[in-house]
Formats: sequence, structure tokens, C-alpha cells
Amino acid sequence: MLLKNGDKFVLIGDSITDVGRRSDPDGLGDGYVRKFRELLIAARPDLDLEIVNQGISGNTVRSLKERWQTDVIDLKPNVLSVCIGVNDVWRQVTNRPDEAVLIDEYEATYREILDQAVAECDCRLALCEPTMIGEEPDTEANQLMKPYIDCVHRLCNEYKAVLVPMNAAFWTAIEANPDRAWSGDGVHPYPHGHMLMAWTLFNAIGGLH
Repeated sequence: MLLKNGDKFVLIGDSITDVGRRSDPDGLGDGYVRKFRELLIAARPDLDLEIVNQGISGNTVRSLKERWQTDVIDLKPNVLSVCIGVNDVWRQVTNRPDEAVLIDEYEATYREILDQAVAECDCRLALCEPTMIGEEPDTEANQLMKPYIDCVHRLCNEYKAVLVPMNAAFWTAIEANPDRAWSGDGVHPYPHGHMLMAWTLFNAIGGLH
């Protein structure tokens, strides 16, 4: 299992990770981070971990770079999960294109922050595929997402990180039941979507093993 007893596990990302964590007394929010922690406690009561949610709504990988020192490096995590990319793509098809991060900048910036984390924290990594944008795979946004997912796969290979297949998990679920909605706006998951993300993360890092 990627996690070990006593680890500090930092999870950083955008609104999908955030989900109200800054107004939550526990600092976890009401999304997949909390659900993951609950799964972990139930399945591995022997593990005593510190789970830190560092999601901020609206973030792109460019935003992560701006706060990386204080929100990751200074915390000295043993394990780091990064879930970023939806806004980088979504902004390309909305009325905020100046905030979009095209694939070359996305990959270069992602490498830069991972290099810093590995060099200064020597942490274990779990990199999440960016999630889907709407439940139709052939939309412009989901086609634009593909190279970002490919980038995360490359980075996992290069940095020996655990791949967390969030995007694949959603498409598998959608294919199994095309009539079930997973988000209200195409991006922010319903509670069962957050449970799917938590379960996917839990299994990717080793689950019950």
C-alpha cells in the first residue's frame, strides 16, 4: 500500500478536491477527500494518518504552482496526490479563455512542481487523471481532455507515481448506466460521483492490500 502508518497525506487540486474544506472544522470538505478518509478508517483501522485537503476552487496547474511552496512543500508530505486539469481544459470552451492552460504549459508546469516536491519532500506520488466534462465522450471538451490525461500517464511513468484513473472510472460507470447523471454542471460530481472518486483513489493506492 502506498500509505504507511504515521504518514501525512496531502491532496491538492481544484473545486472537485476543495468541496467546502475551508469552512469545514475538520478541513476535509464534503467530497471525495472525506469519503476516502472514511473508507480508509473503515478498511484499515490500524493506520493512523494525517489527511490534508489543499483543494481550491477554480484552480489550474498554473494556480498550483503559485501556491506550491506554502500549500505543499512547507507541509512536508510523505504522500502527495494531485488532481488537476479540468479547469485548464474547461476554460478553453467557456467565456474565460485567458485562464485556460494549454497542454504544453500544463505539462511543463506539472513537471516543475513535481520536481520540486520530489527534491524537497522526497514524497510518494499519486497522480489523478482529470475527470470528465459532461457525460458525453465526444464533446469538444472531452476531446480536448485526452492529451491532458495522456500527460498524467507519462508523468506517472517518469516519476514512478501511482496512477489514479479517475477519468476512466467515470466512463466505465457511464457506459454501465448511460441514464445516470454524475454531475449537475458537467464538472462538479454529485455525492455518488465523489464516492466513485474516493473508491478509485482507495483502490489505486493499494486498498485492503
